[in-house]
Amino acid sequence: MATSQPEQSNASTQPRLLVERLRQSLLDGAFASGSRLNEVHLARALAVSRTPLRSALQTLAGEGLLHYVPNRGFTVPEQSLNAIIDAYEMRALAEGLAARLAAERGLSEEVRLRLEAALRAGDHALASSTDERERRGLYAAANEAFHGTIHEAAQSTLVKDVLRICQRVPQTSSHNIVAFDLSDMRERHAAHRRIYEAIICREPREAEQQMRQHVLAVKVSMARWYAQRGAFEQSKLEEPGLTV
Repeated sequence: MATSQPEQSNASTQPRLLVERLRQSLLDGAFASGSRLNEVHLARALAVSRTPLRSALQTLAGEGLLHYVPNRGFTVPEQSLNAIIDAYEMRALAEGLAARLAAERGLSEEVRLRLEAALRAGDHALASSTDERERRGLYAAANEAFHGTIHEAAQSTLVKDVLRICQRVPQTSSHNIVAFDLSDMRERHAAHRRIYEAIICREPREAEQQMRQHVLAVKVSMARWYAQRGAFEQSKLEEPGLTV
């Protein structure tokens, strides 16, 4: 009886870790755009059975990170840099409005506590004692919780609908921190605190401005990452003996 609780915890944790691992690999560009995922090879590479793997792939398809076609399986969608930049521009407008509305309407005690919990989670993720392999996953979760709570605090169906459209380009998801190094994460976390302070001080214009600047700064990091990645991939193609 004493060992059942850890076993249950492990059972519930493993599928979540598998989804997170695959999600980050997709956002990192580990799989070529337009490629089809071979479930047999992927299961062997990840040392998992095909049942939890298929469940994880279905979850990621629901997020838009994969396409599923009957009798063909899962493929990686193609996204252009222009589409990603456009989505970030739209997200900046919508998230800025969400922050302004949250400041105008005020936070319930529950929402305030959730925002503070997300900030503490970010502190923990960025602490020097945090294992480097865990940091990105922990910060991605804290980032998503912070933005999601503000979306809820805005109490606007229209804002949620616009953000849902933006997330048709999965690279714009608040869970995506692929372009962040440690200094980026610290800067983004400091921005979260400024946004939070503007909201609780009921300063709508400041909250909107801080949020827009925050999202557009992420856009710059993402564009830089894609540009550097493109240059790296091109250099590989130019090496002797490599063909396309």
